[in-house]
Amino acid sequence: MLILSRKLDESILIGDSITLKVISIDKGSVKLGIEAPSNIRVLRSELINAVKDSNQAASTQQDDSLLRQLAQKFKL
Repeated sequence: MLILSRKLDESILIGDSITLKVISIDKGSVKLGIEAPSNIRVLRSELINAVKDSNQAASTQQDDSLLRQLAQKFKL
């Protein structure tokens, strides 16, 4: 991992097409601006982790009442 220090309004270039700029610093929070081509996804890692956790929980939960309702709908 590369660790860099940046001050307000300073930027970091990633490759030829991505710019990361420090927009503001306030009470322990840093706001970053990201300029990247539209074909490059920029996602917050905590959202990706939340979706993964939710999908995993949904795939392991069993609700027998829902299964019974579904089975009754298919009975003739």
